[in-house]
Amino acid sequence: MEGKMKVCVLTGKQKLEWTERDIPQPGRGELQIKLEYVGVCGSDLHFYQEGRLANWELEEPLVLGHEPGGIVSAIGEGVDGFKAGDKVALEPGVPCGECEDCRNGHYNLCRHVRFMAIPHEKDGVFSDYCVHNASMCYKLPENVDTMEGGLMEPLCVGLHATELSNAKIGETAIVLGSGCIGLCTVMSLKARGVSEIYVADVLDKRLEKALEVGASRIFNSKRESIEEFAKKLPGGGADQVYECAGNRVTTLQTCKLMKRAGKVTLVGVSPEPVLELDIATLNAMEGTVYSVYRYRNLYPKAIAAVSSGAIPLKKIVSHIFDFKDCIHALEYSLAQKDEVIKSVIRF
Repeated sequence: MEGKMKVCVLTGKQKLEWTERDIPQPGRGELQIKLEYVGVCGSDLHFYQEGRLANWELEEPLVLGHEPGGIVSAIGEGVDGFKAGDKVALEPGVPCGECEDCRNGHYNLCRHVRFMAIPHEKDGVFSDYCVHNASMCYKLPENVDTMEGGLMEPLCVGLHATELSNAKIGETAIVLGSGCIGLCTVMSLKARGVSEIYVADVLDKRLEKALEVGASRIFNSKRESIEEFAKKLPGGGADQVYECAGNRVTTLQTCKLMKRAGKVTLVGVSPEPVLELDIATLNAMEGTVYSVYRYRNLYPKAIAAVSSGAIPLKKIVSHIFDFKDCIHALEYSLAQKDEVIKSVIRF
């Protein structure tokens, strides 16, 4: 496809603008994708609200959006295995493939990665078309649509968290935070055979959704103490504790919720770089702490799990906005945090 396309660009703190750009053409090893659905992530909202995220600063205009599903519309030189019309999920980070981290199989830790919607790396996909390395595009089976394709990205975070911590059948788990990533963690736990999953949050809408996707019991922390409950579990805590809210209170809670020799996995990204951990309790329990950075080697597994019905991925979507309302979608998702669980943009 050639011609012009519409693009929604972040030009400054809380400044989104519409612009026209040339439709990008695929180079060697690339596919051109006509976008159909892109999820709105907490990090998009953070860049929009603050003009920064973790150590990344917005220094020049940036296109947001890094949870894409779409259709192959053109194929670059040297690409095999794809044809125009294929439905695909795009893994947003393109690693270099050559550094020590990549060669050790930890490509999510590649220092030279080009990740969508990250300053100085790669523009995001709030646009009609994009080009992407074919090696990071995955074909979707008949029964998986491109909306689910876009949602594979947050799902892989939850899958990665449960793989690193090796959550197993018969274990108990507590998940703190029931936003998109918390819900993806709940679904991943359930798919791994963990049947006792306890979820805490302060927003009822999110907690109801957690019940719908596999939580055994929910706790609104404003009204009920998950710490009191955890003490009554066999062994005085859970085998696995997942921090998916990225805040000070829940991070400090984690060590008090696990049983002896239990595991704490830090999944949420905090806007504050330094948070406390209850080290005395952690030591007394001989607990293990895992930290999660994105995901690796998981897109095929995620797609298979959704295709088989093991993971009801679509259930997490609460709001769908048309691309022409992209700016409103971000503003609304930010303003209505207690209503919006997961927004997606439809093209």
